[in-house]
Amino acid sequence: MAAMVVGLGLIAWYIWTDTPGTAAGGVAASTPAAPQDVASVRDRIAAAPMMSVGREAAFTPDPAAEPAAPIRVPQARTDLGPADVPTGFPQTPEGAVGQLAAIERVVLETMSLPLAQEVYQAWVRRGGPSFGQWEMTRNVQAFLTAARQGGGEKDISTLVSATPAAAMVKGTDGPGWVVVCVLMDIRAAVTVEARMGYGHCARMEWIGGRWQISTGAVPAPAPSTWPGSRLAVQAGWLTWTERG
Repeated sequence: MAAMVVGLGLIAWYIWTDTPGTAAGGVAASTPAAPQDVASVRDRIAAAPMMSVGREAAFTPDPAAEPAAPIRVPQARTDLGPADVPTGFPQTPEGAVGQLAAIERVVLETMSLPLAQEVYQAWVRRGGPSFGQWEMTRNVQAFLTAARQGGGEKDISTLVSATPAAAMVKGTDGPGWVVVCVLMDIRAAVTVEARMGYGHCARMEWIGGRWQISTGAVPAPAPSTWPGSRLAVQAGWLTWTERG
């Protein structure tokens, strides 16, 4: 879970990654499993541990000598989808990466519980996390509490930007199901600016002509590292590169 706390006017984002992990690596099923095995295969992909890092990793630049290999993420082919989230990404793992990033970006930059609920209802499949358990909901709640802002959304003087900086495809099970992870470059300002890296993973499924957050247990936590740092490279994050 991600929690955001304010101290001396500085917004600091602390990512709770207490689950033991190992070096990140793709865990993929190259061919679709038999129907009776689908749940177990997908659960194994989602639950496979990722590299465990300390909370300070999200705030420590420590640039890598060489950037990580790129992951080429397609742009949305349409303007806006349900809940004003950009959509139209292709049915590819990279398309799922782009869709997850678009969902996260809308919620994190808006920091509004009513809008987060609209996004949840439009993009999270029944059987996935409840609205109260969804990591994006908890992020918004924690941010508003820490910033002492009531009314369910941030005030106009507070600025939050979320820019995708890296991503990875953790595993696939056929052409319509994948676990993907996005590392966001987060900047938030109330009186002064704070910056961190925030990693998040989700099960994504191609339904109704678009990628949606799928059913099942939440994947193992993603390592939250400073984008472009040595730890980010070691954790398996690939440099975000957009293509038309």
